[in-house]
This record gives sequence, C-alpha cells and structure tokens, in this order.
Amino acid sequence: MPLSRRVAPRLRHVTTDLILPCRDEGRALQDLLPRVPADFSVIVVDNGSSDDTADVARGLGARVVTEPRPGYGAAVHAGLLAATAEHVAFMDGDGSFDPDELLVMLADVVEGRADIAVGRRRPVSSGVWPWHARLGNTLIVAWLRRRIALDAHDIAPMRVCRRADLLALDVQDRRFGYPVELLQKASRAGWRFVEHDVAYHPRAAGTRSKVSGSVRGTARTAHDFWKVLER
Repeated sequence: MPLSRRVAPRLRHVTTDLILPCRDEGRALQDLLPRVPADFSVIVVDNGSSDDTADVARGLGARVVTEPRPGYGAAVHAGLLAATAEHVAFMDGDGSFDPDELLVMLADVVEGRADIAVGRRRPVSSGVWPWHARLGNTLIVAWLRRRIALDAHDIAPMRVCRRADLLALDVQDRRFGYPVELLQKASRAGWRFVEHDVAYHPRAAGTRSKVSGSVRGTARTAHDFWKVLER
C-alpha cells in the first residue's frame, strides 16, 4: 500500500480544503477530481476559463469560485479566502500531479513536523518538464537557497499548511510570483519546511500550460519571480 494511503486513517477527523486554480482545465478535471482523496473538500477557482471548467467541477462535486482577475496569485488567494477548513492544500488542476501525494504532506502539518509541507517535482518521463521551465525554476530556487538559506529544491507546486497561518503571512503577489513570495515570507517568519518528492506527469490531453507551454510564457513567469526577489 502506498505511504499516502497508509497515513489516510490518521487524518479522518482533519478538515482540509484543496484549492485548484484553473483556467481552461475542464478536460483535466474530468479525470482529476474523482481521484481526490475523500479527506479533501475541493474548491476550483475558475480564473477566466473559456471552456466548461466550472460546469465540470460542479458536476463532480467541487465548489466553484470565480476570480475574474487574471493571475495565479489572484486565483490562489481567492480560493484561500473562500476556504473554511483549518488546513488548506494547493495543487495545479491540469492533471500533472497525483492528489494522493497530498496526504503525506497533510500528515506532516497535522502531526507537527512542519508548518508547511511542499512538493518537489520529479518528472515521470523525458519531455514532461520543458528545458526552459526547468532552467528558470533552478535559477529561482538557487537564488532563494542563497538569499534566505531556504532548504528547498522547487517552488512548492504542491503545498499544505494551516489556513490561518497563510492568511497571517499576507502574501501580496497576484501573478506568478506568488509562490516565491510565499516561500520568502514563510522562511523569514521561521516556518518549518518539509519537502517531498512528487511525481510530475504530462498534462491532461487537450490542455496547455500558461507557464511552461512556451518559452515566452516561461520568460513572463520568470519576470514575475524576479520582481518578487527584488523586494
């Protein structure tokens, strides 16, 4: 039995909202949402979709929040404000991650080993993580490790923490710099980090990444990252 499933019985009485920022992820959600462990209540934040993202999410039992302002940070923050559970989890809604792997991260936070548990992407095959996106991530993380001595190897594409703690952190970026600002502020606040390897799968067929889908998208995201690092 996978480790994630072995820890599930210890989390039966834990309330957790899983926030999925989405834009045009209807096809991905059809497969992803049925695989979310019952321990999580799902909030899909529809960030300007032109497809059936909202309808698919509602049809599969998720709560849908609409955030018209474009930007990853805007979508994540809208989900955080809509959440009501003590714990919150975040993950992309494109089908590239296995939601079962959030259970181990949740256990770390609930059982006191960490204030925030995060994922480190491990591609399951070549081509999953384009070179330009991987390079940009490596440079940003290297800067964080040097500047604030953050012992992490990725920018927390999956993460779990307590909702009240995250609200108190007051992350302000509403674009792609959000996770970088989060890691900076959490480190400066003395949060304890735990990092887990997580499988990184190809996106669902028929969807395209707004970040790594093109060199231009990666460059735009890197620009948002550096703006945060300069603060």
